[in-house]
Amino acid sequence: MENGATHRVVGPAEATARWRAAAAATGPDDRAAAERAVRAAYRAAGLPEPAGVRWYGSPLAAAEAALELREAGAVSVREAVRTRAWEEARRRAVERVGAVGWAARWALTGGELGPVTTPLADRVRNAVLDRLAPEAGPEARSEGEQSARSRRTTVRLALLDAVRGPHDAPWFAAFEAAGALDAAAPLAEAARTAGWWWPYEDVVLISERPVELHRDEAGRLDRADGPALAYPDGFALHAWRGMPVPAEFLAGLADITVERIRTEENAELRRVLLEHYGYDRYLADAGAEPLHRDETGILWRIVMPGDEPVVMVEVVNSTAEPDGTFRTYWLRVPPSTRTARAGVAWTFGIPESEYHPQRET
Repeated sequence: MENGATHRVVGPAEATARWRAAAAATGPDDRAAAERAVRAAYRAAGLPEPAGVRWYGSPLAAAEAALELREAGAVSVREAVRTRAWEEARRRAVERVGAVGWAARWALTGGELGPVTTPLADRVRNAVLDRLAPEAGPEARSEGEQSARSRRTTVRLALLDAVRGPHDAPWFAAFEAAGALDAAAPLAEAARTAGWWWPYEDVVLISERPVELHRDEAGRLDRADGPALAYPDGFALHAWRGMPVPAEFLAGLADITVERIRTEENAELRRVLLEHYGYDRYLADAGAEPLHRDETGILWRIVMPGDEPVVMVEVVNSTAEPDGTFRTYWLRVPPSTRTARAGVAWTFGIPESEYHPQRET
């Protein structure tokens, strides 16, 4: 295994880069290495190696199999395999670098990776939960609705049996930067070579990694022409700038019209349509009227049925582009904005009365 050297320490930046790549890796898996790592994790926990290892094309398929195992009385050994190793790694990390040193390393490693990997893991979990046990309404009283709630609880428990593999990257990066990754070496190797996995007494269920992963500059799932996250068996998540959207919704983005935007009943999906269409284009095509104009720019307002109005300031960069033209920018501001100057000042985080630029840039 890569971290075979005892107490191997790397810098926070190197550890973060290494585990950022692991968290974003797409298939195919190294099945032989993953199975060796999983068996090693059992041995490290003082448990007999599992009698069998089963592979699945996605966390959805693996979770469904885990649900069946739980219903058949299978016993999860996640606490012994994962939780105890985690506690030992953290104990060693604090022992070696001190509480302050551990906090500092976490800030530079896990603190950097967590905002990206944790929401992604939660998205996968919630999608699996919704697929296997659609949520019943809050006022559910019928026997069928109560049964649906019971199943949802059971699926949640099955998901708690999972080891999230590459989505535990923030912790692996922090352990490595503190020289304590050796305490969780098998788990780290499994995270580098496969996806989520479910450890039970006699069998391990392993999900393959995704075959596609598309994100925007902020690390959010984002793709307009297909699934943002896709697994080998077809399980997929569709998203636009982090917001879940139906697959059929994305298919219609190429033919958006002003009327299509106006008649979209879902406020969140309407915002997606607006962003894809372009606020400036919508203002022009919808015949919007300016609310206010001054030397800083023009304030526009778009009334959206069932949603707060979209208010934007149109500003022109005073610095010319290489070709001699002047670029126009559209700045979204709070709906309560009443003047262009107030809108521009808001983007700088200051009151309108304090905004007196010597030169617009």
